[in-house]
Amino acid sequence: MTISRSSGCTSAPQRKPSWLKRPIAFQGKQHHVQKQITDSGLHTVCREARCPNRSECFARGTATFLVMGTVCTRGCTFCSVDKGSPGTLDTTEIDRIVSAAENMELTYVVITSVTRDDLPDGGAAFFAALVGAFRSALPQVSVELLIPDLRGNAQALSTVFDSRPSVLNHNVETVPSLYSVIRPQADYHRSLDVLRRSAAAGLVTKSGLMVGLGENPDEICSVLDDLNACGCSIVTIGQYLQPTPQQTPVREYVSLDQFSAYAKYGESTGITRVLSGPFVRSSYNAAEVVRSLPR
Repeated sequence: MTISRSSGCTSAPQRKPSWLKRPIAFQGKQHHVQKQITDSGLHTVCREARCPNRSECFARGTATFLVMGTVCTRGCTFCSVDKGSPGTLDTTEIDRIVSAAENMELTYVVITSVTRDDLPDGGAAFFAALVGAFRSALPQVSVELLIPDLRGNAQALSTVFDSRPSVLNHNVETVPSLYSVIRPQADYHRSLDVLRRSAAAGLVTKSGLMVGLGENPDEICSVLDDLNACGCSIVTIGQYLQPTPQQTPVREYVSLDQFSAYAKYGESTGITRVLSGPFVRSSYNAAEVVRSLPR
């Protein structure tokens, strides 16, 4: 296994490499998915965060729902979701998501949210109510939650964990040395604690991070060691792509060999599944990955 020990690139690369040029996805179920989302007045992180996989996922009949509004209380510099003061929670969103999932004939649903530091519980009760609604109306549907850190609030985290989602995902996003620039209102060790508590609660625990932000391979390997120690079963590693000129620039386009080396290293630590590649994202092929886990 080869892990390049470069110190990371400090200036933005000039052009995207060939492996970042994607074919246009076939139409498939795109129109049906887009219509369901629009008609239901729902939001997806696919659109709000300008995910490069959105056409492919829509074509396959899947989407990642974004709940509790589209305005985030934090100012992460990699993310294109609007920042500011969110509005009040819309509890009808829960029934609308369940209904949309039924109409889309989904068997696996990924739900995430903006960070809601304005709420006492960070939105924990809302997440738990969503899982409960699916258990009641569509018990055959598996629910993966991708949650913020809830400011490390133990009671709020327990509320989410006690709802027993099929998978609990919380992304560390980047290496600790870049948090002050990339995630200035987050804390690496707090994120690790969320993951540790999730695994201790007996949940399938998942995390993810981006590369190409100026980190070096030693730092990525150290994060993978930490994620294994926290009990993560699944880790995703993908290339950071600047969504708009307002976000932090790409510092490096990571090679395919390097992505492969990260996957091999991560699984060598004991993590069950490490998905590592340019277009890998937290919810990309989420159902297939979970179904491939040993029982």
